[in-house]
Amino acid sequence: MPEGLRLALTTLTVLPVRGPRALDRRTAGAAMTWAPLVGLLLALPAAGLLHGLRVLSSGDPLPAVLTVALLALLTRGLHLDGLVDTVDGLASYRPAEQAREVMKSPGVGALGVAALVLVLGVQTAALAQAGREHHGTLSVLLAVVVSRIAVTASCTPATPAASSTGLGALVAGTVRPWVPLVLAAAATAAFTGLSLLDGDESAAPTADVVLAVVASLGSAWLLRRHAVRRLGGLTGDVLGAQVEVTTAVVLTVMALAPLSPAG
Repeated sequence: MPEGLRLALTTLTVLPVRGPRALDRRTAGAAMTWAPLVGLLLALPAAGLLHGLRVLSSGDPLPAVLTVALLALLTRGLHLDGLVDTVDGLASYRPAEQAREVMKSPGVGALGVAALVLVLGVQTAALAQAGREHHGTLSVLLAVVVSRIAVTASCTPATPAASSTGLGALVAGTVRPWVPLVLAAAATAAFTGLSLLDGDESAAPTADVVLAVVASLGSAWLLRRHAVRRLGGLTGDVLGAQVEVTTAVVLTVMALAPLSPAG
């Protein structure tokens, strides 16, 4: 197994994979490039669970709840923890170094908890609605993959590291600028084709898949830009926050997609 893929699996999932022999910036860059594929590996069991449960309990929100819970389990809650820490740091209104200290603190602030509840609530409600619109399986696959493309995009030279230590310092600037563009275009084409070829579920309109990709990566860019301004650059927590926010944006766009013909 490539060393970058090993690092991506050990960092981004709960899978019991042996880590890379050497941990350097080259391996880190490869890991961030592999991140969307790791997202797909996470999305497949989540989509399978959603589809199977929805067959058994059509219209019930429970499949969406359990699918979101499974994704949290498969990632050890790492991205959710990053979301809470990032919100606490940004909401502290302290200078960059002090805000990063807030993020490292084991305590959790009220705004961090509120952000966690709201984001999970949006993800669950949007996924349940997408299921009722007959493209829940497609939506969860798209959301998990595109949210990891946001991670790849964060690691180009355009985004500096917030400090000289930590995950942000290891991965910042390690991905070539064209890589996330190619990955985003490939994901858009693949999921557009999947929506058109889906014979079991009513397909979401092609425009909604494109809009979901653009809106989610745009939201990740805004969050990243704000983090650079307030925190001084990229941290591991910011990467986790981007995953959860972009997942919520994709699912929301797909939930609001126009109804396909009933059948």
